[in-house]
Amino acid sequence: MTKTDVLYNGECPVCSFEMDHYAKIADRDDLPMTFQPLKDNAANWGIDPDDAAKRIHVRRDGQIYVGMDAFILLWRDLPRYGWLATLCSWPVVRPATVFLYDRVVAPLIHGWHKRRQRKAVT
Repeated sequence: MTKTDVLYNGECPVCSFEMDHYAKIADRDDLPMTFQPLKDNAANWGIDPDDAAKRIHVRRDGQIYVGMDAFILLWRDLPRYGWLATLCSWPVVRPATVFLYDRVVAPLIHGWHKRRQRKAVT
């Protein structure tokens, strides 16, 4: 299996909870995956931290996948999640999952992130 790097918003409780879960599976099964919080790693990826906070990023073989493409790639390699990658890749389902993630879930979570940042400053 090819090495997979995951960049996620470690300051987001939702993101951290999900990525910590995946990291435990990867660690338990000795999968070649690293999970990197964007706060300390976005510059290493050549991504603006605010842009990185908007969606999950996965890097494999020098290519960066973003959003639903990143989740599908990650889920394919995780035991018990292959079915979800397959389901979200179906031609009828994929556009709906991309729309929901890009237009609803990711903006909502990013909005929470921005509010937490504003509250931390005040």
